[in-house]
Amino acid sequence: MEEPEVPTEHLHEHIHEAAHQGHDKWSMRVAISTAFMAAFAAVSSLMAGHQSNEALITQVQASDKWAYYNAKGIKAEVADAVLQLKDAKQPDDAKAAAERKEKLKKDQEKIQEEARELEKESQEHLADDMVLARAVTFFQIAISISAISLLSKKKPLWYISLVLFAIGITQFILGVI
Repeated sequence: MEEPEVPTEHLHEHIHEAAHQGHDKWSMRVAISTAFMAAFAAVSSLMAGHQSNEALITQVQASDKWAYYNAKGIKAEVADAVLQLKDAKQPDDAKAAAERKEKLKKDQEKIQEEARELEKESQEHLADDMVLARAVTFFQIAISISAISLLSKKKPLWYISLVLFAIGITQFILGVI
């Protein structure tokens, strides 16, 4: 899975220039808040990538468990075939084959449970990845609108960026807990 990118380098340059040109308190607040937005975007992006990787790894582990489950099933069928052959020839060997088949079936049940648990865990990681990716998106949009507000000197746009930043923070918290 691919990590979401946070292309904010060019915005930082524009914001830095605009803040130094204006030297007013509002420009400095916008610049500082935008820096926080960028920091949260970077952390969220990193965490989303981690969750995505964990989902992939866990899904591979679940697939391995299902392959093991199938192998046990094949062994149980072979044991059943052996049981049918031995039933006719040697009753004592048939009992051992029946016990082996029963053990293989019990093993299969345990493996199936483990595989389902790994699939569930993978889905949880993917859900966290989606929430964190949404947080990154809100942070990126907030950064862009903040930059536009600074360049255009329109304070209402900055307030909109702060609201989007707050929504991003909410998504970030939901993705972490």
